[in-house]
Amino acid sequence: MSDNLLSLAGWYLLPNLVTGWAQSAFYAIWIRAGDPKPQPGTQVFVKHRKRINIIVVLAYLLYTIYEADFQLRMAGNFYQDLGVGLGIDERGLQSRFRRLTLLHHPDKVASDSNRSIAEAYYVHLKLCRDILVDPTKRFAYDRLGPEILAWQKSTTIPDYMTAGIRNLFYYYTGTAGVLTIIGFMGYIKQAAFWRFLALASLGVFELHCLMSPEFPRLLTKIVNPVLTLIPLHPQFLPFQLLSLLRKLILTLFIAFSQIGPLLTPSTPAPPSEDQIQQQQLQRLGAIAGGLETQANMLMALEMTPFTDESDMRELRERLKRFLVDNTIRSNKEVRDAMGGVLARRRQGVPHGAAGTR
Repeated sequence: MSDNLLSLAGWYLLPNLVTGWAQSAFYAIWIRAGDPKPQPGTQVFVKHRKRINIIVVLAYLLYTIYEADFQLRMAGNFYQDLGVGLGIDERGLQSRFRRLTLLHHPDKVASDSNRSIAEAYYVHLKLCRDILVDPTKRFAYDRLGPEILAWQKSTTIPDYMTAGIRNLFYYYTGTAGVLTIIGFMGYIKQAAFWRFLALASLGVFELHCLMSPEFPRLLTKIVNPVLTLIPLHPQFLPFQLLSLLRKLILTLFIAFSQIGPLLTPSTPAPPSEDQIQQQQLQRLGAIAGGLETQANMLMALEMTPFTDESDMRELRERLKRFLVDNTIRSNKEVRDAMGGVLARRRQGVPHGAAGTR
């Protein structure tokens, strides 16, 4: 149970921390120096964070599975300690133990400093032989593991089965209670029904493994044949398979509960009034900037023919004549005088004669 609590704490602390570090490292490597980086809260930043978080969670899931398998291999079992296969009979066990006695008996050790280590190792080998030679203890050990060594009052298969069922009840009741409390606290909200269904299915499978006289087919037909393909990887006993499945079920649901919301498209919250005003101001600023750019381009285009100095002087003279002509024509007295002159010309009256009269 304590290992499960530590695993839960690791799942809810490490992925978020590693995601932040990985995203910072990604921007530092991928984006060139001087280029703007996506700011927190923007769509690009959120999209990158989701993808990196999914990769981190999947990597941590694989690491958790490897760690559980590594711990089982390091812990070993009595068959590995004796160097025999899972299907060995009593005669083979006795023969193997005699050969180990010739190699590891404390009397074979010449140094007094190593004698205590040799004695402890030989006692352990003798314990392994005694457990596996006894059919009742071997049956219980294969399904329940080394914890049966503490059950001094259990002597028959029903005794071991009763103790094993009691431990199963305590484990699954406690695990269901912890998951329920975590759900009320707001964690692991997704797939609550399937989570408890998987937990109940695993409990039924453990009960079947405990009561069945044979190893489960999942172990003999799938798991152990696959493990034999891995160099130096030992085969698992039922209690090792069940220990691995316990961690797998828990970590898989935690991983899926963290990946699920990242894969689901989130509905954006409606913007507030301040955000709407800010967006409108930004839009107006963009429009004004675009208009100013276009006006400058048009002005530069219109002034292109007059970039030469001679063209500019000619333009000034033409503008001057235009202003003078426009000013004269807009004056009322000048228009009247010009109108009178034009009228006399039409009548054939000389300009000087009209003045003498």
